[in-house]
Amino acid sequence: MPLVRLNISKDASSEQVSAISDVIYDALVSVANVPVHDKFQIITRHAADELVYPQAGYLGVDYSPGIVFIQITWNLGRTIEVKRALYKAIAEGIHLKAGLRIQDVWISLLEVPRENWSFGNGEMQYVPLP
Repeated sequence: MPLVRLNISKDASSEQVSAISDVIYDALVSVANVPVHDKFQIITRHAADELVYPQAGYLGVDYSPGIVFIQITWNLGRTIEVKRALYKAIAEGIHLKAGLRIQDVWISLLEVPRENWSFGNGEMQYVPLP
């Protein structure tokens, strides 16, 4: 855990995608205490008409065609402070290392119970056997 889904424009360079991937992983490890080597990511590139966002902006944030949607599925239990720090670390890191506008870093967290993971072998690694 976690599983990161990154949805980004097909026009993003390989260097940008790699930087974004690394920033997210580094923030998860350093801010949210995710174990080292726990890097599971699905990166999907999209045509311009497949990344839909409000042209007029939303909640005081304006967006551009460079928007990147990040969805992180992870275990329940982290505090609001950790989540807030994670959002900030990811957005600022992507802005600095990938050159995207900070406004275009859109993040959603999905929290699941520990028993909802299998990392292979048909086993439930996070829950001990009865």
